[in-house]
Amino acid sequence: MNVRHIAPVFEDDRGVITDIIEHTPCDSVAIISCVKGAIRGNHYHKESVQFTYVMSGKILALSQVPHESVEARELTEGDLMESPPLERHALHALEDSLLLVITRGPRGGKQYEDDTYRIDPLQSPAD
Repeated sequence: MNVRHIAPVFEDDRGVITDIIEHTPCDSVAIISCVKGAIRGNHYHKESVQFTYVMSGKILALSQVPHESVEARELTEGDLMESPPLERHALHALEDSLLLVITRGPRGGKQYEDDTYRIDPLQSPAD
C-alpha cells in the first residue's frame, strides 16, 4: 500500500492550493461519501490504478498484494492511497468520511464494473 500525506503547495489570505496528483493522466474522478461503519471495496482491478484521497474523516484502509499479508493503515484528511493493478483493497469508515477517487484505466462511469473483481472481505491483521 502506497500512502502519502499531501501538503498544500500554496497558501495565502485567499486560501490554499493542494495538488493531489501531478503529471498523471486519469479517466475517472468520483466523490464517495461513507457513513461511519461503512465498508467499501473488497475488490481489485486488473488494469486500473486507483488513487483514494481523504477529503475529510477517518478510514481504515486494507490492502493485499497477491501472495502477501494484508496491510492496514489508518488514513485521515489529506492522505492519498494508491492502489495499483491487482492489489486488493477495502476501506472501512471509522467516522463519516468524504473521499475523492481518481482512476486511470477502464474503471469509471458506465464501465465501473468492467475492471472490478470482487473478493472475500479483507480482514485486518489485528482481527
